[in-house]
Amino acid sequence: MLNTPAFLDAGRPPVPNLVIPRGALPFYLPDRPVRGRLVRLGPLADALLTRHDNHPVVTALVGQALALVAALCTALKFRGSFSLQAKGDGPVSMLLADCTDTGELRGHAITKPEALDALLARNPAPSAKDLLGNGYLAFTVIPGNDQDRHQGIVSIEGDSLAEMALHYFDTSEQLRCQVQLACEKTPAGWRAGALILEKIADVGGIQRLDSDEGEPDPAEVEQHESWITASILAATLTDAELLDDDLSPETVLYRLFHTEGVATDLARALSYGCRCSRARLAGILEGFPAEDLDDMVIGTDIVMTCEFCNYDFRFPRHDVHGLPSDTATPE
Repeated sequence: MLNTPAFLDAGRPPVPNLVIPRGALPFYLPDRPVRGRLVRLGPLADALLTRHDNHPVVTALVGQALALVAALCTALKFRGSFSLQAKGDGPVSMLLADCTDTGELRGHAITKPEALDALLARNPAPSAKDLLGNGYLAFTVIPGNDQDRHQGIVSIEGDSLAEMALHYFDTSEQLRCQVQLACEKTPAGWRAGALILEKIADVGGIQRLDSDEGEPDPAEVEQHESWITASILAATLTDAELLDDDLSPETVLYRLFHTEGVATDLARALSYGCRCSRARLAGILEGFPAEDLDDMVIGTDIVMTCEFCNYDFRFPRHDVHGLPSDTATPE
């Protein structure tokens, strides 16, 4: 162990230093009102997901959440992080995933083991809705400066995580989207991916087409039909194609959209991105009264576990001072 004081030790714990250089590939259909992102985590999915010993159905759900936040975060022009949080009354009581503007990913789930075992006994292949139950889904943009965070919250609706995300876009963002998520354990390990399609907003086009306010403009009709065609083509993507390491992103997009024409933008890197450190956790511990710190001791150490990377940080009790007793809040 290094002799660096805990409050100065901002280094990463011994976790994989893994980067997927072209993990997220933005694309668009020229002369069509369509853009999107293709996300493929490759071996990064296995590195992230195997940090926790979850049941495969839970691991697959976390993998889908990671692919989803990677796809959504890489569409934003900001400095900071983008997070997904789902909280419900099902066997998976909490699902968390986030991605920074530089592509650092992390995620985990909190489960109720007895409730999960009971569910799996009834249904060996539960849906995301079965796992999460009733609750809410929140997407949060956390700027990397002093600006206020932006958060959108909707109720959990739909059987799959993709359907839950679409419900959010329909109700909170009023975006026309298509979302496909996949996560499976392959012979090469866990793999996860996402395809997100967005209809580029035109001035009132969708509203006028769906209303009775006279005849729609022919250009608007053409744009709407182009979106429908792109959606149908995107729906032909199989999970096997989305997760296949041997298929390049360009090959996948060409298979889907070559009849419409497809162009790509600059790819974005994705990486193993847990941001825990001894310095951060030491700062938290120093905010506790000494009596509370004594209650946390296991043997001679205080042990704090990062929920994302599942790494135990050990702090010798004599190195953590905490708040003096006379600073405790009086009853």
